[in-house]
Amino acid sequence: METVMIILAGILVMVATYLFLSKNMIRIIIGSAISSHAVHILIMVMGGLKQGTVPIISEDANVYTDALPQALILTAIVISFAVTAFFLVLAYRIYQETGTDNLAALRGIDDE
Repeated sequence: METVMIILAGILVMVATYLFLSKNMIRIIIGSAISSHAVHILIMVMGGLKQGTVPIISEDANVYTDALPQALILTAIVISFAVTAFFLVLAYRIYQETGTDNLAALRGIDDE
């Protein structure tokens, strides 16, 4: 199952890279969101599936699970949501001011 998840993370990175190379600002924002999801999956796979009890010390448990990967993923999800929301507001304001979301037009390049 870990192999499938790593392949899925690779595919998401590939799609995000394709979207980053676009001239459309919305595609770049979607690419950054997809890239953050790929990193979340990668952190989850690196944490691995551990069998054990909750990380509360008791006398009857021998093996405990590590809660650090879940805490990192939860923090990363909140941060990526905030960054995506900021990018969307920024793109909306740029579109209101200039009337376009094409990065080449915003740079002033007529024809490449």
